[in-house]
Amino acid sequence: MTKAKTFRNPIVANAGDPWVYKHTDGYYYYMCTLGSRLELTQSASLTGLAGGRKQTIWTPEAGGPFSSNLWAPEIHFLNNKWYIYYTANDGGGDDTRRICVLENEQADPLEGEWTWKGALQTPVPGLDGTVLEMGEQLYFLYAGYGHFPDYGSAIYIMRMTNPWTLTGEQTLLTAPTLEWEKQGGMAINEGPVMLKRNGKVFLVYSASTTWSEDYSLGMLTMEDSADPMAADSWTKTMQPVFKKSVENGVYATGHNSFTKSPDDREDWIVFHALHAPGVETKHRATRIQKFGWHPDGSPDFGVPYGDTFALNMPSGE
Repeated sequence: MTKAKTFRNPIVANAGDPWVYKHTDGYYYYMCTLGSRLELTQSASLTGLAGGRKQTIWTPEAGGPFSSNLWAPEIHFLNNKWYIYYTANDGGGDDTRRICVLENEQADPLEGEWTWKGALQTPVPGLDGTVLEMGEQLYFLYAGYGHFPDYGSAIYIMRMTNPWTLTGEQTLLTAPTLEWEKQGGMAINEGPVMLKRNGKVFLVYSASTTWSEDYSLGMLTMEDSADPMAADSWTKTMQPVFKKSVENGVYATGHNSFTKSPDDREDWIVFHALHAPGVETKHRATRIQKFGWHPDGSPDFGVPYGDTFALNMPSGE
């Protein structure tokens, strides 16, 4: 009997807001927050992201309105083209923060040219943009700042006419009204990410401040036949679905993405975390682990495993 190959987290050091997209070409495409530029990594394996083929694909012109604080980039393949959504501002406050869009028509997104499609015209400033595909319709979700006396950001949804254009009104889907969404000195819902399975759509989001040890994941659930623009289509889970483990030494678990094992047989969550309470956010590291499903069809993310745990390699790796 051959011994199972194992790995240990974290898989990429000092890498917050991790995004992994597994494409039909068999490669994983990985991005994280670097602040001053956008870097895209192509990797044949999930555990080998740190050593993948890297390319700086965007460096903004200095002094422009979107030249600073490049955060939370996500790469998506929509309408047979590549798009990257990322947050940026002019170096000032939250009121100048917007989600920007880049496009690339090449089959290999590390080749060809990334072209500027503009900053999305969201009704309020915001961050952490992502896209939901439902049939032929695209929806945009983001964390908007809004004018609330008691919280920092909430998650909104809008329709898109194409991957770089919004249309119509926005709908508020979740605001940080629960105690576990208000840790670290601010009440925050951010980092929406979509997961579709078992006839349902799950909107997983990050709650509380990213520098708080209690940064965690919350979830909304919708039947996939419902209208995502209707707030009452979504049911909010009243407790975190993924949070710190003091026993395992993993804190501030959040800002995640989802992917599959190389053979598509396993579901994996990608997230960042800190190794101790009160550690600076620059030490957020990218971690991965397999997750399962509850009998009701909802995801079971379990507990984050610490650095000493030997985890089985993704199936097919």
